[in-house]
Amino acid sequence: MAFISDALLRVKPSATIAVTQKARDLKNAGRDIISLSIGEPDFDTPDNIKKAAIAAIERGETKYTPVAGIQPLREAIAAKFKRENGIDYKPSQTIVGNGGKHILFNAFLATVNPGDEVIIPAPYWVSYPDMVVIAGGTPVTIETKMAQGFKLQPDDLAKAITPKTKWLMLNSPSNPSGAAYTYDEMKALTDVLLAHPHVWVLSDDIYEHLIYGDFVFVTPAQVEPRLMDRTLTMNGVSKSYAMTGWRIGYAAGPDQLIKAMEMLQGQQTSGACSIAQWASVEALNGPQDFIPERRKIFEERRNLVVSMINQAKYLKCPSPEGAFYVYPSCAEAIGRKTPEGKVIATDEDFVSALLEAEGVAVVQGSAFGLGPNFRISYATATQVLEEACTKIQRFCASLV
Repeated sequence: MAFISDALLRVKPSATIAVTQKARDLKNAGRDIISLSIGEPDFDTPDNIKKAAIAAIERGETKYTPVAGIQPLREAIAAKFKRENGIDYKPSQTIVGNGGKHILFNAFLATVNPGDEVIIPAPYWVSYPDMVVIAGGTPVTIETKMAQGFKLQPDDLAKAITPKTKWLMLNSPSNPSGAAYTYDEMKALTDVLLAHPHVWVLSDDIYEHLIYGDFVFVTPAQVEPRLMDRTLTMNGVSKSYAMTGWRIGYAAGPDQLIKAMEMLQGQQTSGACSIAQWASVEALNGPQDFIPERRKIFEERRNLVVSMINQAKYLKCPSPEGAFYVYPSCAEAIGRKTPEGKVIATDEDFVSALLEAEGVAVVQGSAFGLGPNFRISYATATQVLEEACTKIQRFCASLV
């Protein structure tokens, strides 16, 4: 009898974490490594947020918190959804978790039964399918096309829905592609969902504030209020506020779902870190002026990386609407050889050979369910990005 559960045996290790660790190991061994594999802003947490955390410590806010979050944070979350997204949630319809991943995990655990299907557009964030599997469900992936901006098409969604479909998992802007849905594109998807009242939508909005040019962010419950009673809107402070290590994610949704997630969390982790919650109150309620300043820097980095990658042989790189990733195709490199004679048979071969030859760590597209591509995170200094892209160009030029 196997000691490990059957569900866990079907789960794959996180590819993004694996590549990041491999890059660290090579760096510790003395190699000059540039890691473009992790989705973490290189900016520091703003000072006003840090000071709010220090003040909370000095006030003695160091005790257990309510499972669903401290009341001031739940009020700040409801106010944020009203102010920024035009969605009305009561504080009691919100929940705070130990990061966005925790929120998603609990949503699936609280709702998914064996045989339930969860539709996930590919490319997808690596953890979505495995969360569904652990919850006992079946991930149903729909491959998107680069020519359509890596966006789910309404007809494809309609064809994928069955009586077993429980959720549509939607991430806009997307990790790994950076693709984001316009109002009309989102409306076309919500129109499909209106025709299937048994299907819920889980909207991962974690990159909401990282959008570029004149693009306007929208979320499903905002576009189609009739879906409010079957939508969970998830967000967090990690990306927009450079608070990855603070581990605070949050969501809002129907009372029944929030109460179920709260009950699960009560038996699982209880409340999130008290200090991080008070810092998050300041993040959501405090000055937001640094967000457009940092967004401008990210946009400049996006433009640089897209330009330089498109100058590399055998690569094609669309310019995404948001997040801090690009998702180039390396299809024309497949079948070619490195100077040492190694054949590039897959996108995983491509990223492995790139890391070995030039010391640049990126993540293979197959880890995100769609290849042959690879993901570059441009959440790092411009000078480092220039050096990394130059090395990628040199590596591609060496292939024969």
